[in-house]
Order: sequence, then structure tokens, then C-alpha cells
Amino acid sequence: MKILVCVTSVPDTTTKIAFTDNNTKLNKAGVTFITGPYDDYALARAVELKEKTGASVTVLNVGEADAEPVIRKCLAIGADDAIRVNAEPTDAYFVAEQIAAIAKENSYDLILMGRESIDYNGGQVHGIVGEMLGLPSISPVMQLDIDGDTAKITREIEGGKEQLEAKLPLILGCQEPIAEWKIPNMRGIMTARTKPLKLVEPTGTDKLTTVASYELPAPRGAVKMIKAEEAETLIQLLHNEAKVI
Repeated sequence: MKILVCVTSVPDTTTKIAFTDNNTKLNKAGVTFITGPYDDYALARAVELKEKTGASVTVLNVGEADAEPVIRKCLAIGADDAIRVNAEPTDAYFVAEQIAAIAKENSYDLILMGRESIDYNGGQVHGIVGEMLGLPSISPVMQLDIDGDTAKITREIEGGKEQLEAKLPLILGCQEPIAEWKIPNMRGIMTARTKPLKLVEPTGTDKLTTVASYELPAPRGAVKMIKAEEAETLIQLLHNEAKVI
């Protein structure tokens, strides 16, 4: 079985975000980048399947050179090789097109990725890739087992869970608790340095969307403390100032 795990390189969740170029680009100065947390779950489950079935695991990233430390960490965790498409990943359709092109060349049995990235939070890529390849795409997947050429899946739905079975090949968007995040050990870190990392140039159409501008959330306003016995005052403020009732 051949597994492709698509990963994103995103700012650490503790990063203080700032923008540059007239608020059209992230200011990367001083920013620490990590593997997208949902992608980490996908990679962890892929490595578990590799250990159980002998599958091969390839990591794919659409990103620029500054993403390579994140890719090497994925290799240290247990992926066998990696591919980086040398392009800025700002448009979901463009990213999906790159993934689909790589997948067509290599005929993977299973394509895993996070249910969404934590920078743009679009949650679109797995569905677009499925349409491009003519394959089922299921998300968000909480549990995954493989029995021959059949995937047994639990996914989250509103108010509960859904049990599914689907034939390989297919595409899954993953989330917790599909697996526990893995931390690379020293041996993995050392071997990651020599594992193949292939660089390819982007293909297909130009990006279909561009960013007009980003905006930071409004700062928190002043807090008004209302005494417990002044419920009527609280109601008036919620109605007249906050306008939430």
C-alpha cells in the first residue's frame, strides 16, 4: 500500500500575527513554523499503518524553501520520502491541483491530510482533490482502519458519529482522535537527513484567488463590572450598547 500524506507549514499557534506589504502578506519575521496540527494526526495514523501493514509513506508539501524543516520533521517521525512543490500555498484550488498532479503520477492507494489548515481554515483541499482525481473524499475522519482494499472509517457529524466503509483508493481529511501525535526520536532525526526530498515545480493553472487584505481582530474593549443586584442595568447595557438582546 502506498500512502500520501499532505502537510502544511503553518505559524505556531502561539505566534503574534502581523502583516506586511499593505496587509496582503504574513510578516514571517521571527515566526516559528510547525506542521499543521490536523496534518500531524494524518501523518501519525499513516506511520501506524506503515508499521502494521508495511505500507510506504510519502509526505507532500506545497510550499517554499522555508517549509523544509517541517518536512524533515515529518521524515523523522517515520515517512519514507518527501516531495515539495516549490510554490506559495495561498489558493486552495492551486494547492489541490498540485496534489492531484503528484497523485496521478504515483497512483497512491490512500491520500491523507488534515481536515483543514490552521492558517486559512478553508477545509476545501481534500474535496477539490477528490473531484480532480474522481475519488471519494471523506472528512472529518476520527478513526481509520484498513482491511484489505477497504477502509473502515468513523467520521464526526453534527450531533454524533457516522460509521462508513469505502474502497481504496480514497482521500481522507483527518482530525483527533485518529492517532496520537508522534515526537521524533534521535534515530529518526538522524535518518531524516538522508531520506529523499524531491523538489518539483508547480503545474496547472494560475491561482484563482488573491488576497485583497488581511485584518487583525478588533482589540478587546473595556470591561464594565455590574453588581449582582443590578440586573436591570445589565439588561439595558446588553440591549443598548452591546446590542445582543
